[in-house]
Amino acid sequence: MTVNAFLQEPIRRLSGYYEVHVAVNLAPGETLGSVESLVTVIPVGIERKITPWRDLRALGQLFSLFRRNQYKLVHSVTPKAGLLAMLAAFLAGVGIRIHTFTGQVWVTRSGMARSLLKSMDRLIASLTTYALVDSASQRQFLLDEGVLAADRSGVLAQGSISGVDVGRFRPDEAVRARLRQELGIPQDEVIFLFLGRINRDKGVLDLAAAFSGMSDTHSHLVVVGPDEEQLRPQIRELTQACTERVHFVDFTRRPEDYMAAADVLCLPSYREGFGSVVIEAAAAGIPAIGSRIYGVEDSIADGVSGLLFEARDVVGLRACLSALASDDEQRLKLGRQARDRALSEFSSEHLADAWLAFYRARL
Repeated sequence: MTVNAFLQEPIRRLSGYYEVHVAVNLAPGETLGSVESLVTVIPVGIERKITPWRDLRALGQLFSLFRRNQYKLVHSVTPKAGLLAMLAAFLAGVGIRIHTFTGQVWVTRSGMARSLLKSMDRLIASLTTYALVDSASQRQFLLDEGVLAADRSGVLAQGSISGVDVGRFRPDEAVRARLRQELGIPQDEVIFLFLGRINRDKGVLDLAAAFSGMSDTHSHLVVVGPDEEQLRPQIRELTQACTERVHFVDFTRRPEDYMAAADVLCLPSYREGFGSVVIEAAAAGIPAIGSRIYGVEDSIADGVSGLLFEARDVVGLRACLSALASDDEQRLKLGRQARDRALSEFSSEHLADAWLAFYRARL
């Protein structure tokens, strides 16, 4: 998922200059899309959840792989892959070890769980020769928490892991009309969109409560994504006063269609590395409402490409929703400015150039 969602353009760019191998846990029938013909794909059983025996086996696979192929550089993405790959690369004597931090699970935890997960991030950072972070505010947070060293960490370009494909994510009136018809939403009514994994840390219950309390009756909430924590019944309960204006879509391979159909993206998250969905929506010409946390502060320019509110503040979130539902001129202006910002600062071409420059400086 990570490769297909975020790493297609960086891998494509790097493969024009280097021999690239991708070690990845592929499910039966899965592929790496258009980059698969450009790289060597190596299946490794890296699982997202903690599974001690399988994790040890994956660590052994990676160690053997790194020793056998004598890589000049190993670069990991996602926490579990980072821990296993950086440890295996260190033990195998790989000279250049890079990990990209894309958000911290432990931010919303407490007690022993927080300490353990934070220690894992510290270990990953200590095993790298350089750490990348996908937003400047997240890097500062990790510096303040003593996870990263200032002289061995940085951010590519203006942030994000890979930018946004501005050819794929763009305004599209035909798609807007078609999808609204499929959802049963009138063309002139306002759609607030949540798109991503449905879990508590994403703030979806806050969004449901805030939307339900709005006085506006001509707006809709569209929730797109897999329900990881079985929250849909709670969302329905919170929005029972306006249930006919709340729409669910389990999964889509075309998020760009929903962004083209929507008017405002909502990301009321409690933790976020950067908020790639924000710049995808921006490229599609719609503003975002997001929580004022590290990462999201980089992807949303408050008052320029969207609005920020304090995380967990349902009243503040409702005020932002109401402001953009009732003011067409402001909403459209923020959307235009968001698209301009996405094109100038966060295009996938721009980020791929930054990846290549980073590798060239080290190789």
